[in-house]
Amino acid sequence: MIVKIKICGITNFEDALNASRLGADALGFVFVENSPRYIKPHDAAHIINKLPPFINKVGLFVDPSKQEVEDAARIANFDLLQFHGDESEGFCNQFNLPYIKAISVKTDVNLLEYSRQYASASALLLDAYSEEARGGTGKTFDWNLIPKEGSIPLIVAGGLNNENIADLLRQVMPYAVDVSGGVEISKRQKDCKKMEDFILGVRNATL
Repeated sequence: MIVKIKICGITNFEDALNASRLGADALGFVFVENSPRYIKPHDAAHIINKLPPFINKVGLFVDPSKQEVEDAARIANFDLLQFHGDESEGFCNQFNLPYIKAISVKTDVNLLEYSRQYASASALLLDAYSEEARGGTGKTFDWNLIPKEGSIPLIVAGGLNNENIADLLRQVMPYAVDVSGGVEISKRQKDCKKMEDFILGVRNATL
């Protein structure tokens, strides 16, 4: 099984191009103003318009208004939406774009129920629960909580890096993995070597 790889928190063209050349399948752009990885839609568009083909561009939001999503999608022209807040299925599914719904994983979370609740989602993204932030915390969660079967593809995020990715993939084989802080020099700059090591770690673990 080939596990897809998303590099999230892209803020500049150099990082986007390096991630693409190294083999990332998708790039994430954060449209959340209080995030250190926030990017304006027009700036994201400048990056996206120069990318090579066959790279999925994902717009990430936390409890946005309908207008915010529509404006960002029109300007940046990304391929998928990713929602990290308390958005309903009806809200997520109204933009004529496929979407990913992020779930904050706690010990009492019922992931099978979420898969039914967001049946229209292209995938569920499993991330570590935090009271401080919705995603991008650099924390892992208990991978034993990941269901082995489900009706919706699963993406695993939360504290992943080149040192623990092989451990994850020995335990569970998700549809995709999502990394941000684990391949960074700083909150707004990726580390090319870390991206390369992470992507190689995924590929080697799934040969």
